[in-house]
Amino acid sequence: MISRQEFARRRAHLMQSMGPNSIAIIASSQEQVRSRDVDYLFRQDSDFHYLSGFPEPNAIMALIPGREHGEFVMFCNEKDLEMETWHGRRYGTEGACATFEADDAFPIDDIDDILPGMMEGRDRIFYELGKRPEFDRRVIDWVNKIRTQVKKGAQPPGEFVDLRHALHDMRLFKSSAEVKLMRQVTEIAADAHCHAMKVCEPGMTELDIEAELHHQFARRGARFPAYPSIVASGDNACILHYTENHSKLKNGDLLLIDAGAELHNYASDITRTFPINGKFSRAQKRVYEIVLKAQLAAIEEVKPGNHWMQPHNKAVEVLTVGMVELGLLKGELDKLIEAEAYKRFYMHKTGHWIGLDVHDVGDYQIDGEPRVLEPGMVMTVEPGMYIPADSQGVDKSLLGIGVRIEDDVLVTPDGHEVLSSGVPKSVEEIEQLMSA
Repeated sequence: MISRQEFARRRAHLMQSMGPNSIAIIASSQEQVRSRDVDYLFRQDSDFHYLSGFPEPNAIMALIPGREHGEFVMFCNEKDLEMETWHGRRYGTEGACATFEADDAFPIDDIDDILPGMMEGRDRIFYELGKRPEFDRRVIDWVNKIRTQVKKGAQPPGEFVDLRHALHDMRLFKSSAEVKLMRQVTEIAADAHCHAMKVCEPGMTELDIEAELHHQFARRGARFPAYPSIVASGDNACILHYTENHSKLKNGDLLLIDAGAELHNYASDITRTFPINGKFSRAQKRVYEIVLKAQLAAIEEVKPGNHWMQPHNKAVEVLTVGMVELGLLKGELDKLIEAEAYKRFYMHKTGHWIGLDVHDVGDYQIDGEPRVLEPGMVMTVEPGMYIPADSQGVDKSLLGIGVRIEDDVLVTPDGHEVLSSGVPKSVEEIEQLMSA
C-alpha cells in the first residue's frame, strides 16, 4: 500500500511545480452504466488515486498552493445512512480529512457555491482540459461565474495550463513503495501464468484458461485483471488484441496468453506462448526461439542512458534476421529494416510504460527525440512474430503460428530488473513445467 505520507509528498511536489497563485482541479472517475440500471464496478481515475488514494466516485480535489486554511481541499459525498444501506459505506467529509488528510472537505453538492471563490484571484488553473467534456463545461461555468463579478472587483483566472505534463512526468518515475507493489502484482500474475501452463491440455477452451487465470489473481488478492485477458490459441494468436476467448484448444497448436493482474490500482502485463500439448513442434520452436532471442536482446538495452527506442530497434534487428532465416523475407538486412518489411509479421512497438495504467502515462519523446531511460521507469518488453494462416508465399509449417513474449522491466541505477522473471520462457523450461 502507498502511505499517507507518500500521497502528501506527491501533492506537495506537484504544487511546487505549479508555482504560486495557482490552483489545480482534479476530478474522480464517475460510475458508468453497464446496462439499464446496472453499473460497471467502479475503478478510480489513476491521476486522482495517485494524488489522494481516495476510492470513491463523485469527488473533486483542489490543490491550492499557499492557501491560508490548507492547500488540499476535497469535495465528496456526505455520509448518508439510507444511501450507504443500498450502495455501500462512504467516508464522507470527515473521513476525507481524517483518513486521507484533506485540510478541508465539503459536500460535493456545495461545490458550485464554494469552489469558484477558491479559484477567484488565482492566475492559473491547472486542469486536464478535454478529458471529460461534461466536466470541462462545469469548470468553464465556474470561471464565467467569477467573470460576472469583475465590476465588483473579482479577478478571474487568466490562464488554463494542462495538468497532465507535470503530473504524468511524476507518475513515470516509480517510488520504492510503488516498485514494491509492482513486484507483488507481477508475482501474482506470474504465478497465474505458471498455473495456466500446468493445467492446459487439448480439449479445454480458451475461456477455461481465462477462468483459471482470474481465479489465481483473485485468490491472491487481485480481484480484477489489469485489462481484458487475451487467451488466443492457434491462428487466434495472430490477432493482437484477441479477447473472444471461446475457441477449443487443439492438440498441436500454440496458446498465447497476454494477461496481467491489478492490485491497489497497479498493473502487471505478461505474455507467454506455449504448446497446448506441452511439446513444441519443430516449426513452432524455430519461430519461438527467434522471438525469445529478440526479447532477451531487447531487455539488455534497458538501462540508464539508453533511449526508449533502443530495445525496439534491437528487437527489430533480431526478428528481421530470423524472418530471413525462416524464408519469410528476402533481401539485405539494412534495406529490409529501412523499408520496414518486418511489419508484415511484426507490426507493433516492443513495449510501453506500465504503472497505475497498463499503458501508463509519460512522454515517449522529448523535443522530438526518444526519451532517455532513467532509474525508476518501468516498461514492458514484448516482441512477437505473427504468421496468419492465410499468409501467401509462406512455408506451410509456419502458417497459423503467433508468438509474443512479454515481461515487465524496471530500470535500475546499474541496468534493469525483470519483475516477471518468475514465469519460464525457454523452450526447455516450458516443456519441463508442463510435463510435470
